[in-house]
Parts: sequence; C-alpha cells; structure tokens
Amino acid sequence: MTPEEVLAQVAKDVSVCTKCELHRSRKKAVPGEGPTHAEIMFIGEGPGFHENEQGRPFVGAAGQFLDQLLAQASVTRADVWIGNVVKCRPPGNRDPLPEELAACDVYLEAQINAINPSIIVTLGRFSMNKFLPGAKISAVHGQMRKVGDRYVIPMFHPAAALHQAALKPAILGDFAKLPELLKEARTGMGRSAPAVKIEETPKEEPKQLSLF
Repeated sequence: MTPEEVLAQVAKDVSVCTKCELHRSRKKAVPGEGPTHAEIMFIGEGPGFHENEQGRPFVGAAGQFLDQLLAQASVTRADVWIGNVVKCRPPGNRDPLPEELAACDVYLEAQINAINPSIIVTLGRFSMNKFLPGAKISAVHGQMRKVGDRYVIPMFHPAAALHQAALKPAILGDFAKLPELLKEARTGMGRSAPAVKIEETPKEEPKQLSLF
C-alpha cells in the first residue's frame, strides 16, 4: 500500500473502531490530518469537544494557539501532520486510560510508518511517554533526542499554556527552536530540504512603439 492508501485505511478503520470504550461516546473519530510526506509530525493526547464535533484535530482554543506557535516558527499547518495518541474523545476531556492508549497505538504506528517524518513533536505527557517512558516533561521539554530511527522533541501541550500562563514562555521558546532542530534532524537522517518549485513568469513579447 502507498502511504496515501495507508492513511486513508487508518481513517476508515478508526471511524468504525470498537476496540475500547471511547467509541461509545464518539461523534466523529479524529484520525489526524496533514500531508503524507510531512517532515514534522505533531502528536497530541486526544480530541476535545470541538474535535469530536468536526472530526479534525486541534480546532478549538488550543488549536488556534498551536497555529500561532507554528506561524512564529515559520511553519504552517499545511506543512505538518497533526494527530493524537487516541482517536476518539475521552469523556469530559479526561486523561486517556492505558487500555485506550494501547488500543489506538496500532493506528498511530501505521501513520508514523507511512509518513516517516524527520521529527515527531509530542504535545503533552501522554504522547511523550510513548517515546520517552518515565521522563518528566518539565525536565526534557524542547530537547530533541534520537528515538529509534527518528528524532523526537517533547513539548508542553498548547492547552497547558491556556490554563497555566507561567508555561507560555517555555512553549514559545521551544517552538522558536523548531526550524533549527529540523535542519539538525535532516542532517542526522541524511535528508535534504524539500525542493521549492519556482514558477517562471512568462516573458512578454517586446511591443513595437507606434509613431502615430
């Protein structure tokens, strides 16, 4: 299967998944979205109220803040892939349970393998724990490290800054380092920056001036 086919199949599968209790209160599953060959993959914790309504990740207040953070790092949402460790909303936005994380992990692994990003940015401690079990986010946030075949940067969840203003400077600082860390990750993985297609402007034929 092509990466596009894998992502489409995952989206189809999660929409009807009954592997854990979260499906009972699901309106719309949120498989994630973004370009198939994104260099950066953001993985949050779980859909919230607005995501459950729309079937899209990070569309509420935390998503608006994430868009601002991306813009400050000279990245747009269209450049990155965004998803969560669980694809259905935990009731009342509670933390996802171990069995829910385990049930959804096969979908997330399929997405990671299909996209094959240079960097995975984990947003919040639950996605961080998938790659850095036992780590404390307050101690490791913003620090890139090699995990397996790719690079992982743990960051605070954007929602955390909305509830704890004291965390906002740390989040802003971590995102500001993202462009440089991406260059470092590309070098470490032997990749080059994606080619930028420059559209040529058609040349106008010279006009002959009339004397009359």
